[in-house]
Amino acid sequence: MNVVASLRSDPKRELWFVWYSTVAFYSLYTVVFFVLTRTQPPGQPWLAPAQTVDWFADRHWGLVVGFALIFVLGGFSATSIALITYSIRRMSVSRAFAYSYLILYAIAAVPGFLFICVAMTVGGLRPDRSPATQQWLYDFAFLSFSGTMGVFLVGSLIWMTAILLDKNRVFPRWFGYLNLCNALTEVVIAPSWIFKRGVLAWNGVIAWWIDVVVFGMYTGVFIFLLRNLILRDDLSTGPLPALPPGQPHRTHPLAKVAG
Repeated sequence: MNVVASLRSDPKRELWFVWYSTVAFYSLYTVVFFVLTRTQPPGQPWLAPAQTVDWFADRHWGLVVGFALIFVLGGFSATSIALITYSIRRMSVSRAFAYSYLILYAIAAVPGFLFICVAMTVGGLRPDRSPATQQWLYDFAFLSFSGTMGVFLVGSLIWMTAILLDKNRVFPRWFGYLNLCNALTEVVIAPSWIFKRGVLAWNGVIAWWIDVVVFGMYTGVFIFLLRNLILRDDLSTGPLPALPPGQPHRTHPLAKVAG
């Protein structure tokens, strides 16, 4: 009852709900794409039609069950976008930065996230389709997932610019430059539309492995910094105060639930 009462009186309860939902989404994403469906690391771009049929057959139940979870719980993907948009609104920059980021990522989530889920589910549920159709679904899924990263590049640049112009000390300046590093790794995805083999293919060292390592570190950093933002936020419009010396890491009511 104390936890419930604390949550009701906590003015930051919505922010904490969104932050925990963000953590839950990225955890779900990792389990679904890497463990259940085994769609990451991505399949080989040069597979022949008959080989794509075998690829779908080998992952049938993983595709069906894994992406069913995404269709039910994938709405959590919006929480990180909402919290990042709030962080930009908390800065001293124009609100145009926040709304541009929000609209851009809301649109980009369709080709960059949902298309692969739909195409892979169709491939898993329709093993009787022709090998050519199965190959089309296979190529469409991975190209839409990997090849649309340029849209996210623009989003990273918007967030970077807002951070570097901000006077409210919402994020450290070095995080702005980390956004630039993330944006540059997304540029190298573009050749995946052309190459079927080598480091620039959608499963290549440059186009996938380096990009995923950088994005993984980048995601971990921004989740941590968003948490610090909530701890520091005074729900005002001026510069954010620094954390007091010796500030406990868990001072919010949800931490009691999470243990």
